[in-house]
Amino acid sequence: MDQVYLFGIASQRSSWLANRQTVVAENIANASTPGYTSKDLASFSEVLDTTGLQLSQSSDMHLASLGRRRGEDTTVSEDSWDVRHSGNSVMLEQEMLKAGEISRGYALNTSVMKAFQRLLVMSVKG
Repeated sequence: MDQVYLFGIASQRSSWLANRQTVVAENIANASTPGYTSKDLASFSEVLDTTGLQLSQSSDMHLASLGRRRGEDTTVSEDSWDVRHSGNSVMLEQEMLKAGEISRGYALNTSVMKAFQRLLVMSVKG
């Protein structure tokens, strides 16, 4: 059975939630900007599936066959509920739903980590 690095996964999820909150805040800030299209991040499960051990290279000739592309953007344009005449696709209701999802994600992440920490403390105390 493989080891599960719960603290590492929780840290990655917290970083993902912070980045998603930034994207949602940008969408809300640009709600009245003509031509602005709503953005969102790929889901955390997709990010976690593509995240793995990254090899580093000390020369351009090393690891050339891996075909890694640096600086790939994980933001995806999202199909919005409605597009206004100005070409803006940000719907404040949809962005507020996303903000609620982010808040619940933070709360879930925190409660799981608290429970795991209590479990560790109880096992150390005996």
